[in-house]
Amino acid sequence: MDKFKLYDIAEQYMELINPFSSEKINTIGKFLGLKKDDCIIEFGSGFAEILVLWAESFGSKGIGIDIREHACERAQKKITERNLNDRIRIECIDGSKFQYEKGLFDVAACIGASFIWGGYRETILGMKDAIHPKGKLVIGEPYLITEPVPEEYRKKIEPIHTEIELLKIAREEGFDIEYMVRANNDDWDRYEASNWYSLSRWIEENQNHQELQQVVDWYHEIQDDYLKYGREYCGWAVYILNPIKY
Repeated sequence: MDKFKLYDIAEQYMELINPFSSEKINTIGKFLGLKKDDCIIEFGSGFAEILVLWAESFGSKGIGIDIREHACERAQKKITERNLNDRIRIECIDGSKFQYEKGLFDVAACIGASFIWGGYRETILGMKDAIHPKGKLVIGEPYLITEPVPEEYRKKIEPIHTEIELLKIAREEGFDIEYMVRANNDDWDRYEASNWYSLSRWIEENQNHQELQQVVDWYHEIQDDYLKYGREYCGWAVYILNPIKY
């Protein structure tokens, strides 16, 4: 079973597939200054929950890009049910290969999906041409809370940086971090426990599945990693990056 299918199983009871809340997403929208008809491109848009929240709260519109067919189908169903087909479009493609019109967007976002380009710096480089001179980037990214990190855990989470390293990289690529909202332990617990619950339900319902053991092994692995390492060493936040103008 490939990793994307495992994610499909683990996320079946979630809408927002990051350790974050709807309220915090809308706080980011507020500090972006989102307004009616602002245009957003989101890479790794998942079930389109962020685009839907911003469209309903601020009147924005946008394009969501995700490689997973299941995610795109579920996103499209939600958009239709919320009567937002005239404001949000979904493209099912590898985000790193999506050809966008340069300078078109008010916001380019990648929230929890910097693996699309292979890292944080690469994500800035992959999105920076999408925004006009007054546009902004939004990146949701894990960070190291403390070092040193046990080697067995570091191998699983690379590439990952401290927050001061994230700040330094942003400046090197021509951006200031002008605002941030962090996940707290409750956000993390909700996200991780939702994964566990979904996997547990699938295991109960698929006892004769030929890939059952793989799902069980992954379920146990992510539990062990979170409780043994994740809460101590790994944080998560959403950062607003504003192009440097000085």
